[in-house]
Amino acid sequence: MLQQNRPLCLASSSPRRQELLTRFGLDFLIQSPDIDESMQSHETPEAFVMRMALEKAQQVVPDHPECITLSGDTVVVLEGGILGKPLDRADSIRMLERLSGKTHEVFTAYALMEGISGPCVQALVRTRVSFRTPDPELIRAYVQTGETDDKAGAYSIQGLGALLVSSIEGSYSNVVGFPIERILDDMMRHGWLTCKPL
Repeated sequence: MLQQNRPLCLASSSPRRQELLTRFGLDFLIQSPDIDESMQSHETPEAFVMRMALEKAQQVVPDHPECITLSGDTVVVLEGGILGKPLDRADSIRMLERLSGKTHEVFTAYALMEGISGPCVQALVRTRVSFRTPDPELIRAYVQTGETDDKAGAYSIQGLGALLVSSIEGSYSNVVGFPIERILDDMMRHGWLTCKPL
């Protein structure tokens, strides 16, 4: 159904992002960028993810100038502060207890670059996620599954973490790792991807 008109390079090692692209039948090569992901002083979460997505694409694109390079960055934001990946499982419990009964936001920025000098598309997508107030035993049991270990905000909405979520407002795939519907739309608008009848 989708036909690629240009090769695609994913500037990310995220298995979730790889799965989203594969689900729509896209072929791509992978090169993980190596950049300083420190937040600058007085930088907002929105500005931070936009800068990270662009810098990741800019680092990878010279190695694959024939490709459309796709990069992204996702953060979980609660009460104006970013919740990163937990340091350990005790930290996972603390994060989930902070999120319990509250609504937080997931920001994902992505960048699509056509070679070194071609057009660059950037966008920021925001999704609001509301958590239940789960029993502390459920939080501890969830953390012990190991699913929280490398996840921003210490949960995976496409996994067992769905048990903690009461509702979402906005793009579900954005919380998974990429607002795939927006990315595919941008690729089609620029002619990098074509929708063909079955």
